[in-house]
Formats: sequence, C-alpha cells, structure tokens
Amino acid sequence: MAGKKGAKKAGRFSDAEKAAMKERVREMKGGKTEGEGAVLAKIAEMPPADRKMAERLHAIIRANAPGLTPRTWYGMPAYANDGKVVCFFRGASKFKERYMTLGFNEDAKLDEGNMWAVAFAVTGLSAADEEKIAGLVRKAVG
Repeated sequence: MAGKKGAKKAGRFSDAEKAAMKERVREMKGGKTEGEGAVLAKIAEMPPADRKMAERLHAIIRANAPGLTPRTWYGMPAYANDGKVVCFFRGASKFKERYMTLGFNEDAKLDEGNMWAVAFAVTGLSAADEEKIAGLVRKAVG
C-alpha cells in the first residue's frame, strides 16, 4: 500500500502486508486458525510489549463476549460470530506502527448515527481504558 512503512514503491505491498496476506490464504485453506489455542499461539509469538497488552485484550474480549469464537485472521487474534470476524487486534510490531490496533468489522453492532469509530490505537491499558474496551465489545455483539 502506498504510504505504508516498508513499502518500496508506491502501490506495492510491504513485506509485512504480503506476509499477512499469505497467512490469510493459509487460514482459508484450513490451517489451524480456530480456537483459543490458535489465538494464544499468535499472542505468544508477539514481542513482550505487544504480548502483555494482547493478553489483556484477549481476556477482556473473552470475558465480555464469551459467545465469540477465538480465531486468527490475517495472522492476527480475532473473534468471530457465525464465522464472521467481529473484532480483532494487531500488535504494533506487525506493521512497525507505534501503537497496537483494536478493530471492529462490519458485523460489530457499533452503529451510532451516520458515523462511528471502527478502529482504535492502543498504547496502554488503564482501568478506564479496559472498561471502555469492555463496553465496546459488549455493544459490538449486541
């Protein structure tokens, strides 16, 4: 993608983006992508700073939306309802960003008027941040 760190020329995918797409192809071909074990394995692969926040995000999502199925999506921890990813997160290290991303897909029930946020930059997790995320997750699953 143009403008992404690591992309050599405008209009080309970076190595990290290509790797994520290859992971998605493996997932679609039936690789081990579903279940708590698959998500925990992805979290375990993260560098320590990402891993610590990822473990908390995983716990918050599981506690507030126990009906969602943990799985991987483009190599990221994700949580699905009837096979459709509702929310996901990716470590800052995945695309060499300065923040972790918590995102929600179109099946998340976050609609609020004509405009609403579907992704959040996360640089730390205070108790207030954790409660805000818990509320978003509960709202996302309706």
